[in-house]
Amino acid sequence: MIPTRAMRSMTLLLAALLLALTGCGGGGSDEAGDAGGKLAVVATTMQVGDLVRVVGGDHVDLAVLMSPGLDPHQYKASAGDVERLTGADLVVYNGLHLEAKMGEVLERLGSRKPTLAAAEAVPEDELIATDGAHDPHVWFDVARWRLALDAVAARLAELDPDHADAYRTNAEAHRAELTELHQWCRTMVSRIPPRQRLLITAHDAFNYLGRAYGLQVRGLQGISTATEAGTADVQALAELIAERRIPAIFVETSVSPRAIEAVQEAVRSRGHEVAVGGEVFSDAMGDAGTPEGTYVGMVRHNIATIVTSLGGEVSP
Repeated sequence: MIPTRAMRSMTLLLAALLLALTGCGGGGSDEAGDAGGKLAVVATTMQVGDLVRVVGGDHVDLAVLMSPGLDPHQYKASAGDVERLTGADLVVYNGLHLEAKMGEVLERLGSRKPTLAAAEAVPEDELIATDGAHDPHVWFDVARWRLALDAVAARLAELDPDHADAYRTNAEAHRAELTELHQWCRTMVSRIPPRQRLLITAHDAFNYLGRAYGLQVRGLQGISTATEAGTADVQALAELIAERRIPAIFVETSVSPRAIEAVQEAVRSRGHEVAVGGEVFSDAMGDAGTPEGTYVGMVRHNIATIVTSLGGEVSP
């Protein structure tokens, strides 16, 4: 999408701030862990932040820019964000253009300090191609997300070798947890009646989940929430739902429910009642201190909500 004049002005302002804050030599400390003996890490999204939290443990001072309910496709870095980014020892972001409006800031930052695009640890031939780009929502395939975990662990160990063993131990434990989660997801989704294995949400954030666990996925918008759905899209989706007698569709915590409500009304006009099966987490996770505020808890919530609403039965 071509940037508007306002977006270009914001990008230039942030770029100027970045240059001013980094100077010629870049920001951050000369040695990892200068601040309180910990490695200062800034993560853009909650998903990559959770990887850093789990792997880094007590040896990392973590700041996450995006909070629950925020849409990374639309998120614009503030001057305060740029200051946090330039003061970090390491910046971890998703990549694959998820943080679209922060793209130029992150690119400039990468030439001045250590950065890691966690999702880009997945080989290109394992990514889902769409519209000349790659779908960035890799975290919904738990098996693929283990590659991002490995990348985070390796980068932390490289920057902070004194605690490399701790990072590797934490990563190995979390890898085992993700392996178990991946199998649980496959088992739960298999319990949905085959004709009802259709996941409908506001935007196409769940294609990796569908590919990994055997769900057909349809979203009103494209992989970015910057794409808007039209009346024809709503009507076509409503026709599919009514024909398949799908029992539920889903709203996302970081996307307005208006489009899904329009689909629900269009389905009703065709003589079929489709329920809103509940909220699922797509581009953001839940509140800190809740199960959904962790990656594992978020995935388990989504799968349980989808499976039960589409006619399956969930077990622990």
